[in-house]
Amino acid sequence: MEAKTIERVYQKYHQELVGWCVGMTGNPVTAEELVQEAFLRAMLHEESFYALKEPQQRAWLYRTIKNSYVDRIRRARYETVVEKFPQMQKEQEEMKVTEWKSLLESLPDREGLIFALRYLDGCNSRQIGELLQIPPGTVRSKLSSARKHLRDALQ
Repeated sequence: MEAKTIERVYQKYHQELVGWCVGMTGNPVTAEELVQEAFLRAMLHEESFYALKEPQQRAWLYRTIKNSYVDRIRRARYETVVEKFPQMQKEQEEMKVTEWKSLLESLPDREGLIFALRYLDGCNSRQIGELLQIPPGTVRSKLSSARKHLRDALQ
């Protein structure tokens, strides 16, 4: 592509494209980046871009900008921002496990064990009753009592 052609297209459509892009993104910096990226792609695909007539070049730039913006949005959905360092997160999780463990151990009359079997291991009241040799109704009663004790302890 001739430099004069891309310069002419740039001078003619740059402000229009940036204005449209600001309306789409709500961010002038992002808009400028997207427009610059579109012109860079035009230079990289100079043969196909130069073969287009001027209205088609304009439409190509708009479409390229829109597609780039959609790609950014899609990528952003899958990117995660880590708020804390992984080591700190691991330490905090270990602290939470330790706190819960001590909290469950503080429950009276095997309530902590029953609570752990039900909510951490996924056993139902019949399975817990068979394991501890107590009726399923007693297991449900102990679970209710354990939830009450935990609720009180957490408040």
